[in-house]
Amino acid sequence: MKTNEELQRDVQNAIKWEPQLHAAEIGVTAKDGVVTLMGTVDAYYKKIEAENAAKNVDGVKAVVEEIEIKYSSNTKSDEDIAKDVLKALIDNWTVPQEKIQVKVEKGWVTLEGEVSWNYQKEAATKSISHLTGVKGVTNRVKIKSEVENEIEKKNIIRALANNWSLHSENILVRVDGTKVMLTGAVSSLYQKDLAEKIVWKTPGIWSVDNQLVVEHKYAITE
Repeated sequence: MKTNEELQRDVQNAIKWEPQLHAAEIGVTAKDGVVTLMGTVDAYYKKIEAENAAKNVDGVKAVVEEIEIKYSSNTKSDEDIAKDVLKALIDNWTVPQEKIQVKVEKGWVTLEGEVSWNYQKEAATKSISHLTGVKGVTNRVKIKSEVENEIEKKNIIRALANNWSLHSENILVRVDGTKVMLTGAVSSLYQKDLAEKIVWKTPGIWSVDNQLVVEHKYAITE
């Protein structure tokens, strides 16, 4: 059972241990499992690192992210950012860049298109998150698997059970065609995200509806 102050301290320490981050740039507040991150960073990927660090802390139910990006050098034009994004996608062999369309508006990058696997979609975002001038990424790329095999529910359940950091007995799996739904409870946002990533590795999936609830008890403070 954690108090709000304990959760706040745990998140601050998690951020402090990230080598890419300076803890002084980021403020943290916590209230009943909802963590708010504030401050400024000089790169988009640092914003993501801070968010991921907070999600990995046991007891965090939700993250409200209010971090701003302020680049120290002159801001790049959208045209230059678009060129850098296209080159980064081409340079990453795991990304089928010919299937992805790019739009840049005021430093914000939007990706659209269709790929066969979720790891390709994630790789596209990761490829461009470190680029100078990028202020945010919206990934609207859809998954349309080329695999025609029927999704085996038992294989998903087995994969979840094989991961030691998940209490898979509290996770319920439902398969409807190419869609998988997860319900039940986990103890952190990290576990919720991990369960979804494991499911996405199953061939034939087009979408995952992650309805897992983060449950954690908090001490009552005055």
